[in-house]
Amino acid sequence: MPSSNASADASADASASSAGTADADASNGPLLPLIDQYPDTNSFREEVVAGLQRTPKSIPSKYLYDERGSKLFDDICKLEEYYLTRTEMQIMRDHVEEMAAAVGSGARLVEYGSGSSWKTRILLDALTDVATYVPIDISRDHLLEASRDLATDHPSIPVQPVCADYTTDFALPDPPPSAARTVVYYPGSTIGNFRPEQAHQFLAHVAQIAGPGGGLIIGVDLRKSPDVLVPAYDDSEGITAEFNYNVLDRINREIGATFDLDRFDYTAEWDPDRSCIDMQLVSRDDQQVQVDGVEVSFEAGEAIHTEYSFKYTLDAFAQLAGRAGLEVDTVWTDADDRFSIQYCTVRS
Repeated sequence: MPSSNASADASADASASSAGTADADASNGPLLPLIDQYPDTNSFREEVVAGLQRTPKSIPSKYLYDERGSKLFDDICKLEEYYLTRTEMQIMRDHVEEMAAAVGSGARLVEYGSGSSWKTRILLDALTDVATYVPIDISRDHLLEASRDLATDHPSIPVQPVCADYTTDFALPDPPPSAARTVVYYPGSTIGNFRPEQAHQFLAHVAQIAGPGGGLIIGVDLRKSPDVLVPAYDDSEGITAEFNYNVLDRINREIGATFDLDRFDYTAEWDPDRSCIDMQLVSRDDQQVQVDGVEVSFEAGEAIHTEYSFKYTLDAFAQLAGRAGLEVDTVWTDADDRFSIQYCTVRS
């Protein structure tokens, strides 16, 4: 989730430097040096230009999460319409001791897309003898801020932040010799942002990272009425719309594009056949936009796809996990079966 212009990089590099020495300061807890594998600006430029030249047009959803986008998403999580975060956190509070028992003592906990690590705190409070906590996030500044806070609040847990795009190849630090097993934590409904074939690939990768004896704690949003789903992704305050517009603003800033945000409308629609919410920015009129010297033409009503959120039944997710080498061991849901947290083990 970070900005990659020169001034932001200089600020982030200074932050990374201070993170590297934070473990010498007891007041900061055992914060280990940042492992910085943030993709370079060329990757951002190439993926954006390629996506806007496709039919239909799209922007990879990971680029919604620069520093401002990450903070807007934190605001989304507090909205009344956005049931997901508060429902998941209530499930965690109700069942965290069972989750901790499933993880066991001495585990290395690896979190993909850690964000502000709100939910992680509930889990870390219940775990014993955590070998290390490895938060992975694409937003460098956001990652460092959350990692410092966690290291301060959990001084007995080594925190090893990794700035990376976890949808691509990147290196994880080796687990410490004391680690009894690796458990991957993937909260929220983020698995829903992948198309089914991508979700299969990601889960297969998680099974490989966790390895024999390892596991996965994952949040999976469940299929339900569009009357509940659509407002969660198109809130009355317009914060989700602002979150999506921000990606165009980011492209303008970092690539020198000429998007006029006032000429696009944000939409979120339920697709029952694919069981997903489809989020888009729709051009209000015919227009041309310059993106890194490339002219991109839009017809009135033409959309840029920004993000999916696929919803699963329990059976459908169990089948998906099974094809990836994982077996669902335990499922926790809320009283209304809106959301699930599932513990999966790696199949031998």
